[in-house]
Amino acid sequence: MQAIVCEKYGPPEALQLRELEKPIPKEGEVLLRVHAASVNPADWHLIRGAPFLARMSAGLLKPKDTRVGSDLAGRVEAVGGNVTQFQPGAEVFGLASGSFAEYAIAPEVRLVPKPVNTSSEAAAAVPLAALTALQGLRDKGQIAPGKKVLINGASGGVGAFAVQIAKSFGAEVTGVCSTRNVDLVRSIGADHVIDYTKEDFTRNGQRYDLIFDAVGNHSVSDRMRALTPQGICVVAGFGGMSRLIGVALLGRLTSRKGGRRISLMLMKPNHEDLIFLKGLLEAGKLVPVIDRRYTLNEVPQAIRYLEGGHARGKVIISVENPS
Repeated sequence: MQAIVCEKYGPPEALQLRELEKPIPKEGEVLLRVHAASVNPADWHLIRGAPFLARMSAGLLKPKDTRVGSDLAGRVEAVGGNVTQFQPGAEVFGLASGSFAEYAIAPEVRLVPKPVNTSSEAAAAVPLAALTALQGLRDKGQIAPGKKVLINGASGGVGAFAVQIAKSFGAEVTGVCSTRNVDLVRSIGADHVIDYTKEDFTRNGQRYDLIFDAVGNHSVSDRMRALTPQGICVVAGFGGMSRLIGVALLGRLTSRKGGRRISLMLMKPNHEDLIFLKGLLEAGKLVPVIDRRYTLNEVPQAIRYLEGGHARGKVIISVENPS
């Protein structure tokens, strides 16, 4: 099979398309014929080995795991022992290590059936980004009907899902994006849209019960200024190590003192949450925004494009018929 591998840290161009043996599923695992995958910021952070602290778990001098990619949608080819939910031929989506490949292995608990009203490309766009948005809004942000919610980075991969998920919870949603994305953010359900090239949401006098920050381009004090007295800011985009450390340190302090709070969002794979997202897809409440599509041998270009920071929604890797 063909697969993208990362054997050393560096730019996306260092990735290689290799011919590898088709993997064999172990107990509790599923072998998938990958139809589509999607690119996430986590992919280019892994490829570059940055921030450097990430190498403590990924490998200090070179990646321990050379496989790349996590989101996917595909067809079950074979199952390992004690797999009870899926049989060969089933169409599924979820999370797997090494989804930038013709075949990939995934734990059964990280897969759910693909909705019949959703294409493989759209389903592949969902897992990591939508789980981040869901867990950030619901678990960290304590979203509830009627709350005023601001999504910073509303046109990006995570942000576009956050807008739609917040609306599904009955919140009043304000999206922040650039001029060219204002109409897009309105089209996915935002009640209000702020063009950051014309207005700074941290200085316009508006206050929000929940800020979901998928960009990380403001200081902690700026974010706190835009919160209501009991407001919560959930940070899913870090904007550099200094801001990451600042949020981590001050987040603990603010949560202890009460009142306004700020916290980091780190997604945790969760089968029940994938089922929840599947339900939103089936109900038409979650419609993935797809910016560009690339083939398997174009993964370096896809990652380079996402790394530029201007993707609208998700960047997809079409794998089923790679050229």
